[in-house]
Amino acid sequence: MQLHSIPSNPVPEGAVCSELVTLDGIKLRHARWNPATARRGTVVFLQGRADMIEKYFEVVEELRHRGFAVATIDWRGQGGSERKLTDSRKGHIWNFNEYQNDLEVLMREVVLPDCPPPIFVLAHSMGAAVLLEAVRQGKRWFDRAVLSAPLIGLTVPRTGSMAQNATYFASMLGLGRLYVPGGGPMPRASRPFLGNLLTSDPVRYERTASILAAAPELAVGSPTLGWMNATFELMEELKNPAYPSAIRQPMLIVAAGEDRIVSTLATERFATRLRAGHHLVVAGSRHELLLERDVYRQQFWAAFDAFVPGSPLYR
Repeated sequence: MQLHSIPSNPVPEGAVCSELVTLDGIKLRHARWNPATARRGTVVFLQGRADMIEKYFEVVEELRHRGFAVATIDWRGQGGSERKLTDSRKGHIWNFNEYQNDLEVLMREVVLPDCPPPIFVLAHSMGAAVLLEAVRQGKRWFDRAVLSAPLIGLTVPRTGSMAQNATYFASMLGLGRLYVPGGGPMPRASRPFLGNLLTSDPVRYERTASILAAAPELAVGSPTLGWMNATFELMEELKNPAYPSAIRQPMLIVAAGEDRIVSTLATERFATRLRAGHHLVVAGSRHELLLERDVYRQQFWAAFDAFVPGSPLYR
């Protein structure tokens, strides 16, 4: 397993990339880096659906120059990790607990034995949903957690009991491996910039497209009906007011004000019920806060630095 470099997105210096195998036998690509400056701990980065490690090289460098080691994986079924279906472009799982296996092996085999403490986590979108379930189950791996546009609820056009019931019955009828209606193998990031829902930054958007053009094997298209059914099941759990109140993990949630993928309103409702949580909304930002224009990214990093000990504001 290797990391892919292009002129506009070189691999950060000192990368260690290798294979991990989960308890259920899935091969995952993982990467880690030592800090570029004095050691201040480790940040575990958890990506979103259909992402890959290469997409976040800029974020890796920003964390390293804050003094943090970085450890990350590609979730099963995406990036450089093992794909579950013959059509490798299908983003598919049956249950979000599968991702818990991925996080468990990263922590057990890489982060806890090989990365300097204290351990923090930065999780985006789907990765944030995986993290929330881990900490709700009582995992105490992290000193503090920062969540970017977490997948707590979807925007109105994508939700509703009709869609939820349809994905459930389709999965029960053995159709869970099919793309969602209207979906297909084309990655979202390979579509034209105009009208995209991810970011208002054309340079960072094109950078992701260039990565996929150079390494198309990293790409993932639309989710399957099975993935959507698993997501609806998780969101039903997240709606329960008892869910956030059961979390003891110190947490900062940063939502995007112009998010058209996950529901900012659902995120805010969830965050207000946290016992040890803070939240803010970056007005004007689209879903990909970490790949947005600098005017939005600077707000995110200011909040991160104020919350995570060892960042510049703590020096």
